[in-house]
Amino acid sequence: MPPAEGIEESNKLEGNRPVYTLGVAAQLAGIPAHSIRQYIDNGLLIPYKLESNRHLFSQNDISRLKLIQELIHERGLNFAGVRTLMAMVPCWALRNCSLEDQKSCDAHTENFQPCWMVSEKGSLCKNDNCRNCDVYHALDLQAGIKSVLNTLL
Repeated sequence: MPPAEGIEESNKLEGNRPVYTLGVAAQLAGIPAHSIRQYIDNGLLIPYKLESNRHLFSQNDISRLKLIQELIHERGLNFAGVRTLMAMVPCWALRNCSLEDQKSCDAHTENFQPCWMVSEKGSLCKNDNCRNCDVYHALDLQAGIKSVLNTLL
């Protein structure tokens, strides 16, 4: 029997709660801290940022780090390849953007950067925190882009 919606939502929120420092995240993911900084700088990961500019990471971030590492070291992608893969997710479909919003948003036409990296966002996303966005979390790199597209069809 599937979990109740409230319990499932609670688990999703708990998995996204930022609790780990960079050093702990590096240990948990088995990835050097400098690599994690590169992933952040290249737009592959959006960690929680404290007022002191220190980053905190969630359990979901740890999973995402492991998947990015796999794509780079086992699948042979570089940062641009991972970004392009992430850019394939049709954010406008997941967010149900209007045609007007799509026309004013670079994410609709940008092929090589995920929506959270584009400079001009539509009115629906303009003031949102991309770290908390369903699009950012919808991308299951391990299952692949096709699994995301299948949910939309």
